Amino acid sequence: MNILLTGGRAPATLDLARAFHQAGHMVFMAESLRGHLSEPSNALAENFLVPSPRYHTDGFLKALNEIITKYSIDLLIPTCEEVFYVAMGCDQLSCKVFVEPIKRLDPLHNKWRFALQAVDTDLAVPETILVTNQDDLLHAYAQWRGLVFKPVYSRFAAQTLVLPPLKKALARLNYDFPWIAQEHLNGQQICTYSVCHHGHMTAHTAYLSEFTAGQGATIVFKHIDHPDIFRWVQKFVQAIRFTGQIAFDFMHTPDGEIFALECNPRATSGVHLLAQHPEFINAFLDETMSCFTPGDHSSYMLSTAMLLYGLPASLKNGGFGKWWGAFSGSRDVIFDREDLKPFLFQFKSIFHYLKLAYEHGMSPLEASTFDIEWNGENHSHGILQEPF
Repeated sequence: MNILLTGGRAPATLDLARAFHQAGHMVFMAESLRGHLSEPSNALAENFLVPSPRYHTDGFLKALNEIITKYSIDLLIPTCEEVFYVAMGCDQLSCKVFVEPIKRLDPLHNKWRFALQAVDTDLAVPETILVTNQDDLLHAYAQWRGLVFKPVYSRFAAQTLVLPPLKKALARLNYDFPWIAQEHLNGQQICTYSVCHHGHMTAHTAYLSEFTAGQGATIVFKHIDHPDIFRWVQKFVQAIRFTGQIAFDFMHTPDGEIFALECNPRATSGVHLLAQHPEFINAFLDETMSCFTPGDHSSYMLSTAMLLYGLPASLKNGGFGKWWGAFSGSRDVIFDREDLKPFLFQFKSIFHYLKLAYEHGMSPLEASTFDIEWNGENHSHGILQEPF
């Protein structure tokens, strides 16, 4: 089959490309970032530079269709936040697209609407209040001793405030965009990633979030068996008959309860735990196959992120021994002896993020999705002004 992937800047997408290539498929990549991580990979038959999904949506979708037609693409799999723009135009694309329409993705990406969906499905989430004005925020502080405050549309926990003083939360409140306040829960954060067809899971993994880049992006991955979380995810995707890639962040409290904090209806780093499994590619192609989980509990990591983020954090909090154990006992997901160029040239894309972050006063993590992210705008294709 001819497979078109988008979002080649992400390590998870690189792993996906390698897996499809090793399974004998022709892999093509469309990205709006020049010099992205996957570009030099020998897993790619061809790489295409396309317009920014966020700032030139019509041009992005047109470019995808041209690639689909010219190279007889059988299946398009979006992976990063460009998934929402592919979802906007999935009816216009002339091949099978592994994504739901935007009207189905938005209630999952939107943290308030996701909480409502979970409650309607009789599944546990933290108590949540929609915050659109100061009175809503004051009500949340009156209700809970501690809370978490974050935008309805956000990623990597980049703007999340954990146990903030009221004064800080009031200063951060943006009246142009809704936020949510959630009761703060103690416990262990666990992430999941699943591949689904019409509500049936064909692949699933769960992993602890112990080392992160910033507050949110996990950078060390080791599969854990968690039957309660598996059942939570299974019940939710069955209820909405979801098709595509979907991921959740959970909190496992000391008394054994689990609460879903948020949903990411796209690929995440859980791909790294499944990519080596012989059935992984079939999970995308065979909608009737039984669900599988990783066959072992090997540990994987983003070694550069562990050095840039994990090491300074461990030195600051006295956790160097734990960091060293994870670093020395994990396999880097970008390094591959048969495909060395992405590892050798990864700093090319990292430099782009650092430059963009400096120019626009944002974190490198925020810069990594700047031209592809979607924050629920009432989007008419191409109306946003590009800030570059």
